[in-house]
Amino acid sequence: MARYLDCKEKGEVRIFEDTDELATDLADYVADLSELAVKEKGTFAIALSGGSLIGLMSKLCEAPYDKTVDWGKWHVFWADERVVAKTHPESNYRLAKEGLLSKVPVVPGHLHSINDSLSAEEAADDYKFAVRQLVRTRIVSVSDTSDCPKFDLVLLGLGSDGHVASLFPNHPALDEKDEWVSYLTDSPEPPPERITFTLPVINAAANVAVVATGAGKAKAVHLAVDGPSQTDNFQQPPPARMIQPALGRLVWFLDTSAASKLDSYEVTSE
Repeated sequence: MARYLDCKEKGEVRIFEDTDELATDLADYVADLSELAVKEKGTFAIALSGGSLIGLMSKLCEAPYDKTVDWGKWHVFWADERVVAKTHPESNYRLAKEGLLSKVPVVPGHLHSINDSLSAEEAADDYKFAVRQLVRTRIVSVSDTSDCPKFDLVLLGLGSDGHVASLFPNHPALDEKDEWVSYLTDSPEPPPERITFTLPVINAAANVAVVATGAGKAKAVHLAVDGPSQTDNFQQPPPARMIQPALGRLVWFLDTSAASKLDSYEVTSE
């Protein structure tokens, strides 16, 4: 049975006995947010990352979600992307398309991927322009506290080093305050060229969810949720700890292995 934990300013933490239980709850969560957004404004703007996250979202391809979710109202973005061809094995677009989006009736024109024929810098500028146009047409809302886009949901995985999207520890992209989209040519993980939403954009979202499974993520989860202890060696907080939605809701989806190093928090519901 899932445990729902109150983590104070770090949002809600949901801990599951296994990944199947996690995937089912994640599907319910996404479907509920989709329904709410469509009722309120006619569209659902979701930004995805890559990695194992897409596999966990595969429940959305199954009943009842394949029929009950209003897929035609979805607009899909990428919180980060590798600057490679869409057919490349390391493309987040390809991963999402093969694992989820080709199996549900999302409108092809509502998949807002990067221009993979451009350099990383050019692709970041082009993606920022594309998002800005969709803000102007109100496909994507605008933040109540800044000029940033306000996505209905930004869905992120977590690296074992605490990175989210393509925001890596101690990288200059973490300090970006003005741009919506940044780029990397020196990613510490391959491939080196990437684009990524910046922290101001992620933190402007109405909802942010971070998903982590496995013991290899336990230390990163601890540092992000609990904060560093005196014995932790770090130069700055891990990027995941910087995910602090200004007015939105943050939810962590963890299996018991990823949550194994967390401090104890009060269980609020089950």
